[in-house]
Amino acid sequence: MAEELLINVSAFETRVALLAEGHVQEIHLARPEGYSRTGNIYLGKVERVVPGMQAAFVDCGLDRPGFLHVRDIEGPRLMLGETEENPPPDIRELLREGQRLMVQVAKDPISGKGARLNTKLAIASRYLVLMPFNEHIGISQRMDEEVERERLRAIVARVREDEGASMGYIVRTAAEGIEAGAIAADMRVLARIWDNILAKRTDVGCPGLLYEELPIHIRTVRDMVGTNLDRIQIDHLPTYERVREFVSEFLPDFVDRVSYCEEPVGLLESRSVHEALDRCLDKKVGLRSGGHLVIEQTEAMITIDVNTGSYLGAHSLEETVFQTNLEAAETIPRQLRLRNLGGIVVIDFIDMEDEEHENQVIQVLQEACAADPAKIRLEGFSSLGLVQMSRKRTRESLTQQVCEPCGHCAGVGVVKTPQTTSIEIFRAVADDARVHCGPGAAGGEYLIRANEPVIDRLLDEDAAHLEALSQRVGCSIRIQVEPSYAAGQFDVVRVRPS
Repeated sequence: MAEELLINVSAFETRVALLAEGHVQEIHLARPEGYSRTGNIYLGKVERVVPGMQAAFVDCGLDRPGFLHVRDIEGPRLMLGETEENPPPDIRELLREGQRLMVQVAKDPISGKGARLNTKLAIASRYLVLMPFNEHIGISQRMDEEVERERLRAIVARVREDEGASMGYIVRTAAEGIEAGAIAADMRVLARIWDNILAKRTDVGCPGLLYEELPIHIRTVRDMVGTNLDRIQIDHLPTYERVREFVSEFLPDFVDRVSYCEEPVGLLESRSVHEALDRCLDKKVGLRSGGHLVIEQTEAMITIDVNTGSYLGAHSLEETVFQTNLEAAETIPRQLRLRNLGGIVVIDFIDMEDEEHENQVIQVLQEACAADPAKIRLEGFSSLGLVQMSRKRTRESLTQQVCEPCGHCAGVGVVKTPQTTSIEIFRAVADDARVHCGPGAAGGEYLIRANEPVIDRLLDEDAAHLEALSQRVGCSIRIQVEPSYAAGQFDVVRVRPS
C-alpha cells in the first residue's frame, strides 16, 4: 500500500500527515508552546521521595516535577540484586532527596500530570535504539524471519566488539535487509551522541537538558521512511532543505523522493487532511453499512460503543450485528491511531450469540492492529461481552492538543436545565431570607441575575412560585437577564432597604 508523508510548516504550528492510498493514517501536530518532550534526556534533581508510592518526583526544569517509579530505575536495581523472583528494592535504597540523576521523558505531561520519567535511557536512530545502561542486543518483534534476525544480531555484536563498547541495542524494523556498513555507521552516530551527553553532563546546570529528541518533521521522516513510503512533500523551503539534508546523510536512496511543493490552497488542505482532523474531534464515527462508533475519552480510559444505527441488514439480526461488528473491528485501530488515543481501551461490541462470530471479530481486530506501530495489547471478549485492549500512550491525543474544556460545562459534557437552575435560585433566596429577612425586613429586595432561558422560566412556568416566595420572605424580587451568563450560572443579590 503506497504511502506519502506531507509536512506543512507555518509560524503557528507544524503539521505532519501520513497518507496511505489517499486516506489519512496519522496526524502529528507541534506548536511552539506545546511541543513534545518525549525522548528528551535531562539532568534532574530528586525533589521528593514518596515511599508509599514507591516513586520519586524529579525536577527536570519543566513546568512541574516528573514522576519516576521504582520499576523505571534501571542500573541501581540490578546492582541491588533484583530478579524476576525478587521484588524491586525500596525506593529509599535507590534515591534520596537532592540526588542528581539522568532521566528520560517516557510520556509527555498529560491532563495536569507531570511527565513520566525513567532512567532506562534509549536513544533512537534510523536503524537502532541505543541503551547505554544495558548490554542486551534485541531485535524488533515485527521481524519474523529468523535468519535475518540472527544476521542483524551478529552485525551489531561484531561492531560492538570491534569498538570495544558494552552498550545494548535494539535493532529496529527499518534495519531489515540493510547492509552491515549502514548498521555500523548508525552505531557510530549513536556512540557520538552518547559521548556528547556525557560531556554535557559536567557542564550543564541542574536541572538541565542533556539531549533533545529530533523535531517532529525530522523524527517522523526517520521513523516512517520504509518500503511502503513513496514520497515526502514539504511546503516550507527551510524545512525542506533540512529534511533533504537529513535524508541525504542517513537515507541516501530516498533523497529523490523528497520534494518541495507549494500548493496555492495549502498542502494539507489540498488533500483534505484538515477535514480528517476535524472529524477526529467528533466522537461519532460512521461505518460503511450505516452503523457507527461512539468514541469517548475519559480520565481513566477510552470507551468505544458500537451501534447498528441505520443498518437493517438483509438476513437475520445475528448477521446484521456480526457485519456491523466486523466493520467496527476494522475501523477502531485506525481511529485510535489517527486520534492518537492511548491507555486502556474498552470496546462494547454489539452482543453476538455465535461464539465463532466473536472469534472472527477478534481476529479482524488483531489484523487491523498489526498496522499500528504503537505497542498494543489485546484481550478477547470478557464475561460481560466487552473487549479490552491497551495502546501505548506517549503524548497527548489530538483532541487534547487542539481543544480545551468547554467554558459552559467545564468539560463535563452536560449543563443544568433552566428548570434545575430555577429550583436552585428558589433555594438560594429562601436560605438567605431565613438568616437575613423576617417580619421587620419589609421593603427589602432580591435581585436575581441569570441567562435568558432561566429568566424566561421564572417569568412563565415558575411565575406563581416566584410571587409566593416573595410574599413568604417579605421582600420583593427583581430579575435581570445577563446574556453572558452560562447555563446554570446565576447570582442572588440581597438589596437592603433604603
